[in-house]
Amino acid sequence: MESEMIFHTGNKFPKLGLVVTVSARELGEKIDQYLVSWAANSPEATESFFIDCECPRFSSGDGKGIIKETVRGMDLYFLVDVGNYNCQYTIFGHRNCMSPDDHFQDLKRLIQASSGKASSMTVIMPLLYGSRQHRRNYRESLDCACALQELQAMGVNNIVTFDAHDARVQNAIPLTGFDNIMPHYQVLKALLRNFPDIKLDREHFMVVSPDEGAMPRNIYYSSVLEVNLGMFYKRRDYSRVVNGRNPIVAHEYLGDNVTGKTIFIADDIISSGESSLDIAYELKKKKADHIFVCATCTLFTNGLEDFDKAYADGVISGVFGTNLTYRTEELKRREWFYEVDCSKYIAYIIAALNHQVSISALLDPHKKIKALLAGR
Repeated sequence: MESEMIFHTGNKFPKLGLVVTVSARELGEKIDQYLVSWAANSPEATESFFIDCECPRFSSGDGKGIIKETVRGMDLYFLVDVGNYNCQYTIFGHRNCMSPDDHFQDLKRLIQASSGKASSMTVIMPLLYGSRQHRRNYRESLDCACALQELQAMGVNNIVTFDAHDARVQNAIPLTGFDNIMPHYQVLKALLRNFPDIKLDREHFMVVSPDEGAMPRNIYYSSVLEVNLGMFYKRRDYSRVVNGRNPIVAHEYLGDNVTGKTIFIADDIISSGESSLDIAYELKKKKADHIFVCATCTLFTNGLEDFDKAYADGVISGVFGTNLTYRTEELKRREWFYEVDCSKYIAYIIAALNHQVSISALLDPHKKIKALLAGR
């Protein structure tokens, strides 16, 4: 799909506006650059699609959302990164890092500030708020489902997210648009760009799922690459509960022999990274060659030292992560980290939605992946 052509269709559509929170400013600026370049020399040409907005805080910690220009009749796209803990505000003289709850509140404040005057509202939340709590066991909250219903009640027409922990949460809002985007093409493009000599055939390459929950995304990679698939399952101690969950006793492998093969492991999130490293060490014991780990959101909540050691010891050859959520400067400088840029992908989606063009081809990049592989 050529977005340049979309902006030159000549049809009249609502004016596009990007409402970008401070948490997603870096990603939002890249998206805006693509949209501005595509709209050049068309009736929709502009210097920027950004809507001037902010969410200031009172000294007590209370906040408010402000939109500083008219949005009447516009097609608004709200972009937020609920995982950006680098954003801070002052409360009673103390600096406080913003949590996912704070970012979600700011999103709702800006939606309120639009006062229902927009033609339509789409929320782009790459890291879906509350999605790790995806099912209820006993007396537990379902934050993500309730959050989606809140957005629906506020008049949001569409929600776009990336690699949701469990996309079935959309059942909470069956009449609202919900697109769970998978950056398969962008990841493989980054892999081939950084490792052009990698052999993607059954004899040399294999996809391994880190657990049963990650099977769908890894099945896609193995199917489109036409290579074998293995998996690990987490053996847990159900007699104990640690930090709200049953601790993992061991990772058990199921699948073909990995000796001498390059292994690709894809997951939605690297949080502490303990599971990813445990799996990498297990695969090394089984004499795997190169091991690449990929995650849509690379959080590294326990720091980078364990991954530094694994890379230095030759256990992992690289980690691929998108720019859909906050990454520290230290992470960006790591020799083993490779960033997957998804800003152009989001810009395509926004342009298509704004001009009411089907995004089916964007949701399933099978043909683009095949063309990528054929063009090596």
